[in-house]
Amino acid sequence: MGAEPLVADVRSQTQDPPERAARKRAAAKPAIALPPVDVRRKKPPLLSFLLRRETLRRASRVLSLLTLDFVALYASIFTALMVKAVLRDGEWAWHASSVETRGTIAFAYLVMVLLFARGDLYAERAQRPGLPRIVTSLFQVMLVALVFAVVNGEQYSSYYIFYGTLAFAIVMVGGARHLYERATGVILRAAGYRRRAVLVGSGKHIEDVAHALTDEVHAPVEMVGFISLTPRPDNGLRSLGRIDDLPGVLDALRVQEVIIADPDFPEERAVELVDQCHRRGVHVRIAPSTMEILVHRAEFVPGASVPLFELRPPVFDGVDYFVKRTFDFCLSALFLMLLSPLLLACAIAVRLSSRGPVLYRSIRPGIGGEPFACFKFRTMRSDADDLQADLESENEASGPLFKIRQDPRTTRVGAFLRRYSLDELPQLFNVIAGQMSLVGPRPLPQRDFDQLEEWHKKRYLVLPGVTGLWQVSGRSELDFDDLVRLDFLYLERWSVGLDLTILLKTIPAVVLRRGAF
Repeated sequence: MGAEPLVADVRSQTQDPPERAARKRAAAKPAIALPPVDVRRKKPPLLSFLLRRETLRRASRVLSLLTLDFVALYASIFTALMVKAVLRDGEWAWHASSVETRGTIAFAYLVMVLLFARGDLYAERAQRPGLPRIVTSLFQVMLVALVFAVVNGEQYSSYYIFYGTLAFAIVMVGGARHLYERATGVILRAAGYRRRAVLVGSGKHIEDVAHALTDEVHAPVEMVGFISLTPRPDNGLRSLGRIDDLPGVLDALRVQEVIIADPDFPEERAVELVDQCHRRGVHVRIAPSTMEILVHRAEFVPGASVPLFELRPPVFDGVDYFVKRTFDFCLSALFLMLLSPLLLACAIAVRLSSRGPVLYRSIRPGIGGEPFACFKFRTMRSDADDLQADLESENEASGPLFKIRQDPRTTRVGAFLRRYSLDELPQLFNVIAGQMSLVGPRPLPQRDFDQLEEWHKKRYLVLPGVTGLWQVSGRSELDFDDLVRLDFLYLERWSVGLDLTILLKTIPAVVLRRGAF
């Protein structure tokens, strides 16, 4: 049952001349009933006073973040120096490490603050990026400091101080920022602070955006209701009327934010809506459509009579390719050295448990659809490929994927390896060979590739990955189209920081066996 309209019936206005109808709409005060107030939820007076002072709140946010970053960076440099002293000299060089830290902190902190500010890491809570941006900015700080030291003729027996500090800074600065978000979130909730938002749009778009914002923990949102351009959809939200009722809704409900949740929102109405909101100090935000996401990758084409923007494919080339390839090669070599005992144990277990080769070479399409041999520990009987056609009717996965929870072809050792994704470890050799990347869209078997729709194949514009957003976002529990959209999201937002974040999140996803079969 739809909600009652919040303003008088506008049908009577259609019988008046347009000028009189406009004057009536402007003069009419909408009969909006304010939501009931829960008297049990008293806001702490001091907190409420401080949070109402926007300038003071902004200053305290920036100062607290600057202080936090300074302490975390100082601790990172000091810890890196202490570890170096212990490993090299076998002693706890407290004084020497402290003196050297004080000599380098000023320059490192200045560079970090500038790059963090450039990355919006001191912006307000709702716009502040997370760990991927922090890691990327810290990596840039390390590069700037390294180049500066080399240009100034500084001599080092090793460059450990740079990459060692980077490693500790990722943990300490990232961890401190995470604790800050948690602590300030508790304070904001205790003060009763929530962004009061209204959705504007039509149909399913309103429901999708509202559902996504309901789970927003970074900046709590109180969804007051929605204003529809079309007949009111039944989406479980409170209807606040039509677009003409917006000024009254903003005034009566103390709205802080209007979110346009419709990719086809009329331009002329959007200009009017923005003007009405800005005159009342209300922020306007837009939930992006596919086209708006693509525009972030657009490049201006000079010399044309009409301004044109070219949408380039989301491939890794130039500096991006060099950085990603170097990152992949170095980490893969490190992983192979550290995991060599585990790789040997898995190989022995596969060899002793069933007949057949230790490694299974799965021929899969790679970048550009070119086939390559994707290495895996064999987890099935040696004749598994010949039996797949007989099992198609038991497929439990959506779209072109083929998955069976209790696949009869799987060996006992193979079931264990697949459960913890240990069978994927030999793909580190594919990364070393340049056929795969550590992070990227997962390569699909030829059988699955042949059933893809054309729009799915955009994911083959880059090297396939050993892990990706699939593995940290639900894995086999997600619908196939959702998995492909995650690949697109990764391609649009790639950074070294994002790769590191996905690699770190892969560990609990594998250990907890989320969605794996």
